[in-house]
Amino acid sequence: MTQRRTAIALLVVAVLVVFGTAACSSKAQPATAQPAAVVPSAASGEPSLPPESSTPSTSSLAPSVRASRTAGPSGTPKASAESAFAVRPPGVGSGPAGSRAHTGSTAVALTFDDGPDPVNTPKILEVLRANGVKATFCLVGFRVRDHPELVRQIVAGGHTLCNHSWQHLTDLAQRDQTYVDWDLQHTNDMIHAAVGNDVPIKYFRAPGGNFTADLVAKAQSMGMAPIYWDVDPQDWNHKNDASDAAHIARVIGEVKRQVRQGSIILSHDNVQPDTIVAYQTLVPFLKRYFTLVALPT
Repeated sequence: MTQRRTAIALLVVAVLVVFGTAACSSKAQPATAQPAAVVPSAASGEPSLPPESSTPSTSSLAPSVRASRTAGPSGTPKASAESAFAVRPPGVGSGPAGSRAHTGSTAVALTFDDGPDPVNTPKILEVLRANGVKATFCLVGFRVRDHPELVRQIVAGGHTLCNHSWQHLTDLAQRDQTYVDWDLQHTNDMIHAAVGNDVPIKYFRAPGGNFTADLVAKAQSMGMAPIYWDVDPQDWNHKNDASDAAHIARVIGEVKRQVRQGSIILSHDNVQPDTIVAYQTLVPFLKRYFTLVALPT
């Protein structure tokens, strides 16, 4: 009887040992990782990443992996490099002889020189109107005389007026003082003849930007701030070997490359129809990244 009891006890111990070993073995084995599901895109049928919760945060990834996760198909960042334009620091310094080269704020000013032109001025006015943007028009006196109705359209659109001399002599500053006095005053008189004396002419831009201290002082004595620029796409310079499309692309590219907070952008509304085409793209682009203003009156 004693031997029988001993055998039963040994059998129970053996069973317990077997079950205990199996339980420990199952706990020691790691769970098998299931592959992430590949979810077809509803739009294209192409595979896409599983829901965000099943993918690691990009902040926890190595730099090279973060770059691939945040890049577009070509490997360039999804956030276009153009978005950096709006956070460039404001330009510093001034134009020749202390003329004004920046707006004095983060806003950007569009300026159009050498008009009014019966073909191009109405077209640029329409581009500005369609986008709800105001600009500054630097007017040549004899063209104002010939097209006063266009000056009235500019004023009716809420734009700012600028004296750009009577006949755009790039050596204006080298002329004798009597002529300079007549040139600037006659241009202002012609503008006021078109739109009335109540319309302010707060700015003067020297032809070619060729300011001197004397010319700056003369403009200021007439109540006009001398304005220069810090963005010049040379839209007037359509090279003979460049197609219209190449010229337009160059103008757009130069403005995008040079513009920053506070910029005064120089362009023209009298010589190049392609300038109008370029600004059909540029005005919405600039609105996206900057506040566009006419220079204040």
